Amino acid sequence: MNTKKVTVNGTDIAIVNSDQVCITDGQTALDLMMSINYETGCRSIILNKGAFIEDFFVLSTGIAGEVLQKFINYHIKLAVVGDFSIYTSKSLKDFIYESNNGKHFFFVASEQEAVEKLSKAPVSI
Repeated sequence: MNTKKVTVNGTDIAIVNSDQVCITDGQTALDLMMSINYETGCRSIILNKGAFIEDFFVLSTGIAGEVLQKFINYHIKLAVVGDFSIYTSKSLKDFIYESNNGKHFFFVASEQEAVEKLSKAPVSI
């Protein structure tokens, strides 16, 4: 796992690239976010799609909701970078749409788009 920190519009953002699955459930999400927060001081995180277990994108498993709730509870913003067009589930597409119109969790195609979303999203503590 490779982590770098950037500051855009006064927002510290941790950009994390992982070659392996890091988030398999709510507990691993919490562990990862707390480690990144401790190491970087960032309350906004960019993470590549490959860091999530594939079942995250199957909403009926409940993993996405559990993970999202952890990030919201701990006031950590997250942008997930990847190609989401491969998924055909209407409920997942709706979930991604609603998330992208919210304030805490974003699904985007590029790291630059993630930085833009997170640097505009107010961080509440």
